Formats: sequence, C-alpha cells, structure tokens
Amino acid sequence: MSAEIPASREVPHQDNRFKVWRQTRPFWAGLLTMIGGVPIAYLPYGDMRLGNVTLAMQTTAGAGALIIGVLLITLGLTMWFQPIVRVFAGIASIVLALVSIPVSNFGGLVIGFLLALIGGGMSAAWAPAPPVEETADAQHDGEPEASHEAGAEPEHEPETEAVPAAGVPEQREAEHQLTDTTIDAKGGRNSAG
Repeated sequence: MSAEIPASREVPHQDNRFKVWRQTRPFWAGLLTMIGGVPIAYLPYGDMRLGNVTLAMQTTAGAGALIIGVLLITLGLTMWFQPIVRVFAGIASIVLALVSIPVSNFGGLVIGFLLALIGGGMSAAWAPAPPVEETADAQHDGEPEASHEAGAEPEHEPETEAVPAAGVPEQREAEHQLTDTTIDAKGGRNSAG
C-alpha cells in the first residue's frame, strides 16, 4: 500500500446490509439512549445485596422512573426505525434524561442520565450523508468549478458540460409586474393545489 492510495479503497466491497442500515440512521444515538433508559427504569425497583445486607433503592416515584425508562427505550427504537423524526426523538430524550435526575435516583445513578443525554444530543445533531452522486465531484483534480463559469475556456475535456444543481428551479422572466395583492394562481410556490 502506498501513501497515495487510501486504505479504504483496498478493502473489498461486500454487500453488508447491516452496515448500510446502520449508516442511514443515528444508530449509536439510539443505542446509547436505549442503554441509558435501562438503569433509569430498573434502579428504583432493584435492590443490591452486599453480603448479608440488602440495600433497597426503591423510591416513591418508582412508576415515574419506569415510565421515563420505557419512553427512553422507545425513543431509542424510534431513532433506529424512524430516522426522519430524529430531532424530535433527540430533544425528547434530552428532556426525559433531565427529568430523570429528581425522579429516578439521580437519573439512574447518573449513568443512565449521561447515556440518554449524550444519545439525545447525538440524535439531534445527526444528519444523513449526502447522496453518492454529489460526492463524485472529487474527480476534478482539485480544480475549482468557478473558473469554468467565469467564461474561461476549460483546459481539458471540452466534451464535458456543466450539470445544473438538482433541486434548483429555473428562473423565469416575470410576464407582468406583481404587487403585494397579486396572486399567481398558475403554480406559484404558495399555491394550495
């Protein structure tokens, strides 16, 4: 392997469906949120035995802690299976983690609180990767695209043409002057139909 070839190109491409599934959603955010919900839900109902001594960690707000823990686990699954609502699930898990501090033994002895807080933040900050077509611009040898638009002749490959950006509508000349009260009923951006 030389220094010019990245190591990722030498890794054989396999049809790893789990890896593709994991990369298209906030996987680690959902996992941390679910793991954080377990101690929050369990600790108010559990007891620890230290030799002959039983340490009961039950609180009067056990039902609230159970609800918070189950909701955090549900939000973690939502991050996995409905990634479109990742921002809502992330913010909701942050709020539930903060509420678990007074309700569930300092948020599951701070372990569940921290895991749910980090998982919620990761989910709110996660963004899907750009499509493969947009990342194909790396083959331009580092030459900026703006030099072609400024009217300069391209030095190589004259048969290539500029591809318009996807999703940008073409601008049309206005047929008549619009005022504040004019409504364009022929497919304007604010049309209802």
